[in-house]
Amino acid sequence: MSMTPLGGSDDNSEIFAEINITPLTDIFLVLLIIFMITSSAMIESGGKINLPKAVATRTESRGTTVTLTPKHEIFVNQKKVSEDSLEKTLQEALATSPDKTVILRGDRDVLLGDTVKVMSIIKRAGASEIAIAAEAERKAR
Repeated sequence: MSMTPLGGSDDNSEIFAEINITPLTDIFLVLLIIFMITSSAMIESGGKINLPKAVATRTESRGTTVTLTPKHEIFVNQKKVSEDSLEKTLQEALATSPDKTVILRGDRDVLLGDTVKVMSIIKRAGASEIAIAAEAERKAR
């Protein structure tokens, strides 16, 4: 006695195969986590600097970042630019950004004269505000 599938006969039986998407979903979730971790690490790159310490700091929403290194290198949103092309690069970055705030990240060893020069270029480029990045001081216990 042979058995036949429900609703069919021996002659034209069909095979139904299903793909198990659970392992595929696991792989995608792992890749998403890896992407999130590496993208957050890439945001803070753009030049090795030691931020100055400040007593009171406030978190600022993301805007266009300008980084000054002790080696007189200038980065706009992690892209290295020369001082001559800084204003043009900032104008292009601010034109595409809805927020006209520029966050100035400068090493504690950068001279004040260099910082003031870059701040004046930032204002000429059309920034509405300049936020200066600093590291919060940790209280000793």
